[in-house]
Amino acid sequence: MFYQLDFEQPIREIDERIADAERREGSRDVEVPALGGVVSPQPEREGDVGELRAERDRVLRSLYRKLSPWDTVRVARHPNRPQSRDYIARMARDFVELHGDRRYGDDPAIVTGFGRLGPHKCLIVGHQKGRDTQEKIGCHFGCAHPEGYRKALAKMQLAEKYGLPIVTLVDTPGAYPGLGAEQRGQAEAIAVNLREMSRMKTPIVSVVIGEGGSGGALGIAVADRVAMLEHSWYSVISPEGCAAILWKQANEQTNAASAEALRLTARDNLKLGIIDAVVSEPVGAAHRDHDQAAELLLSWVVDQLDELVGVDRDELIQRRHERFRALGSFEELQPKPAEAG
Repeated sequence: MFYQLDFEQPIREIDERIADAERREGSRDVEVPALGGVVSPQPEREGDVGELRAERDRVLRSLYRKLSPWDTVRVARHPNRPQSRDYIARMARDFVELHGDRRYGDDPAIVTGFGRLGPHKCLIVGHQKGRDTQEKIGCHFGCAHPEGYRKALAKMQLAEKYGLPIVTLVDTPGAYPGLGAEQRGQAEAIAVNLREMSRMKTPIVSVVIGEGGSGGALGIAVADRVAMLEHSWYSVISPEGCAAILWKQANEQTNAASAEALRLTARDNLKLGIIDAVVSEPVGAAHRDHDQAAELLLSWVVDQLDELVGVDRDELIQRRHERFRALGSFEELQPKPAEAG
């Protein structure tokens, strides 16, 4: 893994010790023809590599248990973090991708298709950022255009028609802000998605798997159950955007301060009632073990679908309406009258 975060320096040192121990273990019996036999280097103590790996896991747990909000944002943006296509490849069987919004074109920043998650046939919708430079540019770094949101809605309506549940995977810094997107109705496309998803007569489950930025995330996240992966973030604006507004500059200090103020981590969102659950990640976050991350996510999604598919459709809509109406509730306290002197 060529990319590592600065707070992972202790892990980097342990990884080097593990690699060195593995090299020595692999060279215990090396045939050297010139010497006419086998040379056995000084043997390593049995269990060295296992002990180092156990130490590495302990340090990883300790580091990731006390991440700052800004470090959480950086983990969510890790270039090796699994994206929607990675999860779909590991979680879904018989996946068939669907393209185009039937109005303008196909947006590669949004992936849609039918597949099986556990025992459930469902529609899967997700943001895709891209891996290499060419794919990232093609996917607009996960920032969807209006045709992406219209594509998602058209496929959701198809799923509703056939009575299939919908699962969405959110991973975007925000909707694409370019001139062409605005000319084609970016805000209107997101607004229509919010309205239509709120009254769809089919179960919807949404998970923030990386970044959950503003309306770009919410455009496919109006759901009956909303969760976040442990090291993802979900907020009305990115830390850099908030810092640029409040302090007129985005740097390491202002980004960290805004990330703290936005309360964008999974724990914060759960405490505020914005999400329903936090889905655990493997030790050291999802970018270290894609397979286990997908297994943990699939287990949670299937559990939710098991509960939701049997709910009466009118009751489902009513619960969804009440869920989102309850967000942002507050209580006004009347000031206590001053005591008479």
